[in-house]
Amino acid sequence: MRIRILTIAAASALALGAAACTQAEQNKAEANVDAAGDKAAEVAAQTGEVVESGAMKAAQAVEEGAGKVADKLEDKQAQAAAEGRPGAVDPATDTRVPAKN
Repeated sequence: MRIRILTIAAASALALGAAACTQAEQNKAEANVDAAGDKAAEVAAQTGEVVESGAMKAAQAVEEGAGKVADKLEDKQAQAAAEGRPGAVDPATDTRVPAKN
């Protein structure tokens, strides 16, 4: 994204430089291009922050959801182990209920 914006700024600089006839016009064009480049860099940085923030929020939501699922599974295993269901693992002791013969 940043490369694209900077490429556009560079192309604008060439176009403005070619169109400017006097040194004063060239100086003004350079100043305008510098300002546009600065603005493009600022917008690119802000865009990066927004994307990063969104990714962070998504990761937090996944982490929270996974934690809830893990808690639910642990509760079910504890209940199954307490009922003596073969193959269940008691989360408190990390021991598996043996199969019945």
